[in-house]
Amino acid sequence: MTTLSVNVNKVALLRNSRDIGVPSVTRAAQICVDAGVGGITVHPRPDQRHIRPSDVYELAEMLTVEFNIEGNPFAGPEKDYPGFLEIIRKVRPSQCTLVPDDPGQLTSDHGWNIASNAERLRPVLDEIRSLGVRISLFMDPDPGQMALAAECGADRIELYTEPYARAFESGDCEEAIEIYRQAAEAARKAGLGVNAGHDLNLENLARFCTIEGIHEVSIGHALISEALEMGLSKTVDAYLKILAG
Repeated sequence: MTTLSVNVNKVALLRNSRDIGVPSVTRAAQICVDAGVGGITVHPRPDQRHIRPSDVYELAEMLTVEFNIEGNPFAGPEKDYPGFLEIIRKVRPSQCTLVPDDPGQLTSDHGWNIASNAERLRPVLDEIRSLGVRISLFMDPDPGQMALAAECGADRIELYTEPYARAFESGDCEEAIEIYRQAAEAARKAGLGVNAGHDLNLENLARFCTIEGIHEVSIGHALISEALEMGLSKTVDAYLKILAG
């Protein structure tokens, strides 16, 4: 069964609109864990628009499931943000997903170009691996890049799925599914595990998971939005039923 990792960034975004600590990021994470998720994901950005370093540390203390921290490894210290790698060094999460997002981006919108970034990525991956942390690289569905990701030292890749979600919404996702299927197959042949995430939701997830060998899906924006209507625990349960087949 594919693991569901819930991204709780949007809970923190709502919390940050006031100064009373509500809703609680740790409480939301615990509800998800109690409902049966296999992981919790956060993406602490330097501008702290949602998840803050303090949230990361509190979650690390209480989680009993996989903790996935994603972000740009080259994001350095900024005011009271200690730098992405410093957070990883302190927390040593189950998994670290490296994303090539710029500080001003609204959300992650592309994967790594390994050919252009391999030299500066390798020492970073070496350090993260030395901490005992599994490494995933956020990637576009380009089969030709998967062997390069493996050579760079990744354990897994996370397929960036917004193009699939847009194709599904348009009513014709078969070409997109085939592209992602080929990318996943190339990753597995290179010895990589395959994760996926971005704009997956209750409507498009089942079709995407017909692709063989998806280890984990990371879902945040859609799940939290759906939870406003359905309730968080019921929404998690709906996702888990899809993934169970």
